[in-house]
Amino acid sequence: MMTESKAKPKAKGMPRASQLMRFPSAVKRDPSIDVWMHEHAGELGAIAQRWLEVMRGCGDDVRELLHDGHPTVCVADAAFAYVNAFKAHVNVGFFRGAEIADPDHLLEGSGKFMRHVKLRPESPVDAAALMKLIETAYTDMKQRLKAECSV
Repeated sequence: MMTESKAKPKAKGMPRASQLMRFPSAVKRDPSIDVWMHEHAGELGAIAQRWLEVMRGCGDDVRELLHDGHPTVCVADAAFAYVNAFKAHVNVGFFRGAEIADPDHLLEGSGKFMRHVKLRPESPVDAAALMKLIETAYTDMKQRLKAECSV
């Protein structure tokens, strides 16, 4: 079950509630993601698998689940990234993408928080830049969680 807190304080003088997407049901390795990967075989599935593995390798505190029908990766229970395969491309998305450094300008989107990188088989991506973006999103989420705990 997903929980998302609102940004408004409950009362004057009270700390602000979390704006993080929290998934208490996230686990170290979700078998439903293997099923999803099997259902998304082929070139696009291979792209999704590659970048999911990079996300999984970010740290021992990485957890995962299927959310909205696609693999979502968390730091503990706080979502930081996802992969999703479409008809002609794969998205590597970031839940706080609007707020992380993107020096290579890979991110697309205009949402308040989320951004994604669109990957197509015929268009090579700067793999080093995307790896750095994933690492940045992971580190950013770790810092957000640490800041929440210290309040």
